[in-house]
Amino acid sequence: MLDHRPDEEFAKSLDGEDPLRGFRERFCIPAAPDGQPVVYFCGNSLGLLPAEGRRLAQEELDAWAEFGVDGHFKGRRPWYSYHEQFRDRGARLVGARPGEVVMMNSLTVNLHLMMVTFYRPTQQRYKVLIESPTFPSDLYAIETQIRHHGFDPADALVTLQPREGEHHIHTADVEGLLEDHGDQIALALLAGVNFNTGQVLDMPRIADVARREGCVFGLDLAHAVGNVPLSLHDWGIDFAVWCNYKYLNSGPGAIGGCFVHERHGKNLDLPRFAGWWGNDPATRFEMHRRLDFIPQAGADGWQISNPPILSAAPLLASLALFDEAGMEALRSKSIKLTGYLEYLLDGIEGRRFEIITPRDPAARGCQLSILVHDDPRGLYKTLRDENIVVDFREPNVIRIAPVPLYNTFHEVWRFAEVLANRSEPRP
Repeated sequence: MLDHRPDEEFAKSLDGEDPLRGFRERFCIPAAPDGQPVVYFCGNSLGLLPAEGRRLAQEELDAWAEFGVDGHFKGRRPWYSYHEQFRDRGARLVGARPGEVVMMNSLTVNLHLMMVTFYRPTQQRYKVLIESPTFPSDLYAIETQIRHHGFDPADALVTLQPREGEHHIHTADVEGLLEDHGDQIALALLAGVNFNTGQVLDMPRIADVARREGCVFGLDLAHAVGNVPLSLHDWGIDFAVWCNYKYLNSGPGAIGGCFVHERHGKNLDLPRFAGWWGNDPATRFEMHRRLDFIPQAGADGWQISNPPILSAAPLLASLALFDEAGMEALRSKSIKLTGYLEYLLDGIEGRRFEIITPRDPAARGCQLSILVHDDPRGLYKTLRDENIVVDFREPNVIRIAPVPLYNTFHEVWRFAEVLANRSEPRP
């Protein structure tokens, strides 16, 4: 841990030493009413627009205008093979092999498609392990899948809870639950990084136990991808799904991502919901002449429809930035940003909040969550009035996400100053 100081000049000195500082200029940062950039700590909800993403989206609009339907096979990036551009870069980002990653649909749609294949309950093994709090959309999808198979979520859902008085999940508790009830659990479906607390689960360790107990292990990586290093192939994860509009800065409602381990991708007999874009490209356009569905090998075989090009274009710009910066460098800066933020928050006298994100830097991503004990809505309004964009979660959690690609140490200092001023004793 660095020796920190609470003064503004120290924050500026950290920015001067930051090897990634040039990336900030390549993003479109919203302006406050005075024309100055806002402090944008909401990349865990919606990442900022890479300037190159705007150009690439316009390029596809121009191709549409110039070629019409022929744009599927003409132009700089023909639409027919557009999704193939993400294979290698997407695989590198999550520690996968080429062919294990496909960009398609949205997170929840992909979760449904994965559960069609990987949640195959029997009368003995039908339960689904989740953690609390679970992101609501995941919970809705899981509950409807359970009901679809004729089971009752009240019985079939096994929920990991933090220990009393705590906010985090203990890996030992996950292991114990899997070892005690693994013969009934068909699927363990956990978030790699919890959306509320920012806790990073020990994904490889949990995967080992789930595999030993015969449970399928899937991950929701919405808050993990582009945030923490991942090695999905080597960890032996069965499947994973994620959105690309948070840390991957690909725009509202952006195309999502999906990982299927190659041991499953090679099995063309696995049950799945089929659509023409998952079909073997050699016969995809034979249409009515070939009525049988022959899936592609790999994650591509779970595609349903052709990709939304205008939604996918900004992802090209974002993945190029991640390739250029490198996850190792991004993770290093992330740890420094949250460490500095933690130091400043701990130094606020009379603070009426507590940090509920793990103190261990290895157990958190680029997010600190604070539980506000006094007038949480008022604090949130104060921050917004000071042109600091954060995320509020009912009833009293504020999530702060200093993103290493475009946030600065000085912004962290400004945020802490606002909290310190509000925490001063009232007359």
